[in-house]
Amino acid sequence: MSQDYEKRFTIIWADLDPNAHMRHSAYADYGAQARIGFLTEHGFGLPEFQKLRLGPILFREDLKYTREVRANETIRVTCEATGISPNKKHWRIRHRIFRQDGELACTIDCQGAWFDLVNRKVVPAPAELQAVMDSMPKAADFSEFTPEK
Repeated sequence: MSQDYEKRFTIIWADLDPNAHMRHSAYADYGAQARIGFLTEHGFGLPEFQKLRLGPILFREDLKYTREVRANETIRVTCEATGISPNKKHWRIRHRIFRQDGELACTIDCQGAWFDLVNRKVVPAPAELQAVMDSMPKAADFSEFTPEK
């Protein structure tokens, strides 16, 4: 496994639900921000996506909540690849969100692909994007997979 990747965020008022803890969709938002943060920090940010008329899309996002996160806490969000399709079109990524006390609050497993914004279809990652994806830390259970139809 390569070196871990993580981003830290402070929970703001808008992230809360009426129970005074982080709302369910905020967890997914922070996972997405960690994914895009990884790509950007490794040379493939929004300008590169726009230039190639390409974007990431999600097919599924499974969240498992284990602990509450409250206002003003600092969370740590990790990012690791759990799979890639043989044709380099589809990917799987896992995020773990940890509270500031180190307790695991949520695990997010997502599956997505690269989407050609002109032709409106799933396409393989261009070489420069695939190189960035190859540099993402790999989960212990990383494997090649064939996407379900």
